[in-house]
Amino acid sequence: MKEHDELPTNHSDPFIGILNRTIKYIVKVLAILMVLVIVLATVDVIFVLYNKLSEPPYFMLELTDIFKVFATFLAALIAIEIYQNIILYLRTDVIPISLVIATALMAIARKVIIIDFNEVSPMYIFATAAVVLALGITYYLVGIHHKDEFKSS
Repeated sequence: MKEHDELPTNHSDPFIGILNRTIKYIVKVLAILMVLVIVLATVDVIFVLYNKLSEPPYFMLELTDIFKVFATFLAALIAIEIYQNIILYLRTDVIPISLVIATALMAIARKVIIIDFNEVSPMYIFATAAVVLALGITYYLVGIHHKDEFKSS
C-alpha cells in the first residue's frame, strides 16, 4: 500500500511540523464535533418522526411529512459521511476521493428528494441535474481508476 502524508509532523522546517501537528489536532476536534452533530441529527430525526406521528391523524404521514422525515434522515446520513471523510483525513494511507464524491452525491440527492418543484425555476432544476450528472460520471470514472489500481497491485 502506498503511503502519502500531506501533513508530515517531522517536516524539515520545525515550524511547518508544528503547524501540521496543529492541523491534525484540529481535525480530531472536528471529528468529535461531527459525532455530536450526528447524535443531534439522530435526535432530530426521532423528534420530527414523533411529532409527525403524534398529531392527528395519528400514525399517518402526509407526503410533505414524509419529505420532512426524509430530509432530516438524509441530513444525519450526510453527517456520517462527513465524519468518515474527517477520519480518512487523519489516515496517511488513504486518499478519500471516492468518499468525498459519494458524500457530494448524497448531499445533492438529498436536495433532489426534498426539492419543491413549485418553488424552483426550471434553470435551477437543470443546474441540479447537471451537478448530479457530473458527480455521477466522476464517481464512475474514479471507480474505474480504483478498480484498475487493485488489478495492478
